[in-house]
Amino acid sequence: MTLGADDLIARGLVAPERRDELRRVAERYAVAVTDAVAALIDPADPADPIALQFVPDAVELETAADDRPDPIGDERWSPLPGIVHRYPDRVLLKPSLVCPVYCRFCFRRETVGQQAGMLDAAALSRAFDYIRERPEIWEVIVTGGDPFLLSPRRLAAIVETLGGIAHVAVIRFHTRVPVVDPCRVGPALVAALAADKAVYVAIHANHPRELTPAVREAVGRLVRAGIPVLSQTVLLRGVNDDAAVLEALFRGLVAMRVKPYYLHHPDLAPGTARFRLGIGRGRELVQSLRGRVSGLCQPSYVLDIPGGYGKSPIAASGASPREGSDEWLVADRTGRRHRYPPGSG
Repeated sequence: MTLGADDLIARGLVAPERRDELRRVAERYAVAVTDAVAALIDPADPADPIALQFVPDAVELETAADDRPDPIGDERWSPLPGIVHRYPDRVLLKPSLVCPVYCRFCFRRETVGQQAGMLDAAALSRAFDYIRERPEIWEVIVTGGDPFLLSPRRLAAIVETLGGIAHVAVIRFHTRVPVVDPCRVGPALVAALAADKAVYVAIHANHPRELTPAVREAVGRLVRAGIPVLSQTVLLRGVNDDAAVLEALFRGLVAMRVKPYYLHHPDLAPGTARFRLGIGRGRELVQSLRGRVSGLCQPSYVLDIPGGYGKSPIAASGASPREGSDEWLVADRTGRRHRYPPGSG
């Protein structure tokens, strides 16, 4: 079951006096919370990290000077509906703009849950033709919205069509479903992902409390079917801007056989300024993970450059040129710097 703004009040997750506030936000941005997520919210904690991610707040209606309606430039790189082609060798395919939950920090909040929910058959066919006509496309990332809200039949049709395009070697699904609605990841959905091509699934989790037994079982079904699972996390003020929280999250994911892939610096989406922290603070947190967790637990810390210029790694480098010399200075996990010869070439 999916809960809307009024349902959150009826469940006792939001105080009744906030009803008008929630409705005003819901008129501007989509609101939905699954039962699985609602069960994790502590209504007695005003700083609950799960509630912060999913429960609307009037501050979302305040636009900061740096906010952008299309913060990562999807529109600039969208040659036709359902396709975003930012990098030469890969494209995004967005068959649906519907999600099981709507994150309050979403970088696509101006489009998801607001427009027609699904690409019609003709538009989807044109999107497939676009991919077929461009042999440089090596990977297709199926995103949205959330593609795992599609029926297994429709998912299987997408996998079959992409699998039949000779130059497409990798099919990747980006989804929140295994974390926020794990019961959807049943045998039929898993079977729909079967292909001769490489199929990957990237899930989205931001706090260790999201990794419930039901989530571990849902992810386990994917892993046992031979599907590699990656994770994406958004660095969010008040949710996970703490080294111990990130450590617990990434350890929990790796123990589930999920490789942390990206740690995203938050985007400049409208009404999301409360979640944003400085790059300097983000670097400190990422640096603090060095030495305290395995390399398996360390994702790439990246920023999607505003305007559509793509992702850039933004973690601080451990190496710097030694002043007045061709040598380098390389910092260890304690911050102590060591000389390294210049090499050749």
